[in-house]
Amino acid sequence: MKDTLVVVTGPTAVGKTELCLDIADHYGIPIINADSRQIYKGLRIGTAAPTKDQLQKVKHYFVGTLELEDYYNASMYEQEVMSLLAEFFAGDGRHIALMTGGSMMYIDSVCNGIDDIPAVNAETRELLKERLEREGLEKLCSELKVLDPEYYSIVDRKNTRRVIHGLEICYQTGKPYTYFRKKEKRQRPFNIIKIALNRPREELYGRINSRVDEMLHDGLLEEARALYSYRELNALNTVGYKEIFEYFDGSSSMGEAVERIKGNTRRYARKQLTWFKRDEKVRWFDPNDKNEIMNYISQEYEKEF
Repeated sequence: MKDTLVVVTGPTAVGKTELCLDIADHYGIPIINADSRQIYKGLRIGTAAPTKDQLQKVKHYFVGTLELEDYYNASMYEQEVMSLLAEFFAGDGRHIALMTGGSMMYIDSVCNGIDDIPAVNAETRELLKERLEREGLEKLCSELKVLDPEYYSIVDRKNTRRVIHGLEICYQTGKPYTYFRKKEKRQRPFNIIKIALNRPREELYGRINSRVDEMLHDGLLEEARALYSYRELNALNTVGYKEIFEYFDGSSSMGEAVERIKGNTRRYARKQLTWFKRDEKVRWFDPNDKNEIMNYISQEYEKEF
């Protein structure tokens, strides 16, 4: 058998966690988390991170391991997961590993590799943060057009984080951001089984709405209030917290904030589905078809290479 990484992905609230706990239990393996926000400490409720009981049942990697102030990106995630997989496959004779989450770039970085884009230092990040506050996004977009017209032509110019990151790389390296964006797929020393979960749209939307209600019941307001002083950090630029922060600021009512969380989460789910459907190697399942999914993994894993 060839070393195999099983990747289970899909839109938020579709039911990845429950299925992956069963897969992990069946094969006696841990879960590698691929959620870019669950990796931070203190965001348990708002990111629907694994519960204490779930963490005790199955060992998880990359859950609650970073401080909110820590800088992290998909390239760093790729390096750490690849190192973990090499150690895992060589360690105790097991030839199957499990990764799950809905962060598109994190999953893509492990499956296909990601460009070696330099890490941004704290000084450069602070400089661009100050300029954004002082001059506004439109002015920085104009500067990006001069420094990297190719990236300017394709970037979502309303996405503050992406515009700023492009400028950070330009500032720090003296080269356009697109110089580092080669998009060359890397070969992996293991087989990859990609599974994506989906449900009928109305059912998925109902689960999203119910999850938001459960988060509020479980203490999302209190969690967000404890995080309010960190609201400008990238880790908190996340659906659920942003809308609650606006409520704290008095710019919306509680009811409006809740409806925005639900609407923005549904919008993010549609974005995830669009991304995953581009990958022809993904096999789609309804989360309720557990036996079919387990049989598919077994068949693919046991193929002779």
